[in-house]
Amino acid sequence: MSTLIIQLPAHARLSADPAALEAASGGASVSREYFYVLTTNGQSAVRQGVSPANMLPEAEAVIAVLAPTDVSWHRITLPKAPAARLRQALGALLEEQLLEDPEDVHIAVAPGAKAGEPTWVAVVNHQVLTAHLMALEKSKVRVSGVVPAVWPDAPATGYFHELHDTEADVAEGERGLELMLTWSTTDGVATWPLGGSLSRTLLPEPLPAGARFFATPAAAAPAERWLGQVVSAQTQSEHLLQAARSLWNLLQFELAPQSKGLQAVSDQWKRFLSPQWRAARLGVVALVGVQVLGLNLWAWHQAREVRLKKDEMVSVLKTAHPQVQAVLDAPLQMRRETDTLRAQSGLSGDNDMEALMQAVAGAWVGDTPSRGLSYDGTALTVNLPGDWGNFQSEQVKTRLQSAGFVVEQADARMTIRRTPSQRGG
Repeated sequence: MSTLIIQLPAHARLSADPAALEAASGGASVSREYFYVLTTNGQSAVRQGVSPANMLPEAEAVIAVLAPTDVSWHRITLPKAPAARLRQALGALLEEQLLEDPEDVHIAVAPGAKAGEPTWVAVVNHQVLTAHLMALEKSKVRVSGVVPAVWPDAPATGYFHELHDTEADVAEGERGLELMLTWSTTDGVATWPLGGSLSRTLLPEPLPAGARFFATPAAAAPAERWLGQVVSAQTQSEHLLQAARSLWNLLQFELAPQSKGLQAVSDQWKRFLSPQWRAARLGVVALVGVQVLGLNLWAWHQAREVRLKKDEMVSVLKTAHPQVQAVLDAPLQMRRETDTLRAQSGLSGDNDMEALMQAVAGAWVGDTPSRGLSYDGTALTVNLPGDWGNFQSEQVKTRLQSAGFVVEQADARMTIRRTPSQRGG
């Protein structure tokens, strides 16, 4: 599955120029450019570059990566609140720890967090994040996930990188000269500049076992001099690919994707066509093939059974009535020939007048006689007594129907005939 990973530029902090601050807060986000990486396996880049939002390459999934300085981390005990009120409860819990009003920030909970247990929450400037998401959405780039560049995790990791003073610096291809260190452990994430005499003392002494250090290519040499040990150079593309594998997704609460209707179907279909689902696709194809083969075999077997039954009926007809030469409908011809023999022998059939009258007599209620009878060759019509009500007629009707007759009643007339499946004895 192709994935487009976009670096969201760092949000500008306090500035002496109000116009620059306003632009960096979202006013200029719509027209800016983004560094991106396109990958098909999540491990290596097939394409990378800097592009306006409306010229970014298409992909099945889009992941946005926040700068390390744009996310603050807080360790809390997740409140036991309903899902609809969890965001409000988190805001009230973090109110004293935030530098901004809870309404002005976006909060996301760590993956797998459980109510009543300690967990990490990420806090982001709501206005800046939504400005980027809206700019990308306007350019038909639908972000499916937002991840932090660095998050609390083990082993302890140091990431040396440049500080971009404003978003305009990235858009113009300029790089800030101030170097920063983002230090992440299971105890949290902190970022500070390398300048100053106290910056080295912020690192723990001795360093935790297994601690690792990365740096952007431009920051690698200064970082090694400052740290006094080898630092692994990591390109921006490599860093974005690593960040995109995070289990975090900050699109929660009011920013949770609302995938409905055709878009939801499209998302699921794209996921199903991804390389990770290749084995599942082969399994589905094999299952469908087996089902189709089985249905065809069963249909052939059923058709063969039907042919055998028809051949048996033809054989019975010709054995019982040798005079029949051409067989078109064996059951119908058998019934007709049997009716003819019965009539010739003077016996009454189930649908003859005598049989129908006998059935009505057995179902009759009381001693009041009918007001008349009529027979049309297939059905007997009885004129019910004038003093009968619904109770008597319903009794007769129920008894006849339970004996296998079709009964139709209109006003005081009741018509009785044998059901078609029982005709012919």
